[in-house]
Amino acid sequence: MPASPHLQEITPDNFEAAVGLRVRPDQEHAVAPVVKSLAEAYVHPGIAWPRLICDGDEVVGFLMAFFDIDWTGDGTDVRSGLWRLNIAAGRQGRGYGRFAVRSVADEIRRRGGTRLITTWHPGEDGPGAFYLTLGFRPTGETSGDQTVGALELA
Repeated sequence: MPASPHLQEITPDNFEAAVGLRVRPDQEHAVAPVVKSLAEAYVHPGIAWPRLICDGDEVVGFLMAFFDIDWTGDGTDVRSGLWRLNIAAGRQGRGYGRFAVRSVADEIRRRGGTRLITTWHPGEDGPGAFYLTLGFRPTGETSGDQTVGALELA
C-alpha cells in the first residue's frame, strides 16, 4: 500500500486535476466521469461527498459517497454508501481502491452508520470481484442494471 494516501476536498485549485482523471478505456462504460459526479454533487448538497484520492501531491483517484438517502422513496430505508469510485488508469492495483472504501466506511461509522452500500456493473469486466474481496455481499437487489452490495461495518 502506498505510504501516504489521503483524501482531499475538491477546490478551485484541484478541479482541473479532478475532471482530468481517467480510468482505463475498458472501464469507461462501468463508471461515470468525474465531471458528471461533480455535477451530481452540486445538485445533491448534503448528500453527496466527493473527494480526491491523493498520494502525496499526485491525484490517483476520485470517490463520491452518499449519506442518508431514502433508498425506496417511502422513508422506510435510509442508506449511506459509495456512489462512485474512479481509480486512474495506471494507478490501479496499488491499494487506492481499498483505501477509498475504508475511508468511506470510516466516515459512515463517524456519522453513526453500520452499513455501507454500493452498486456495480455485473460481469467479468465489472468490479464485482474487487468488492466481494472487501467483504461486500450482494443484497439480491438491483439498481437499474447494477448489482447492489452491502458491507456490514463493525
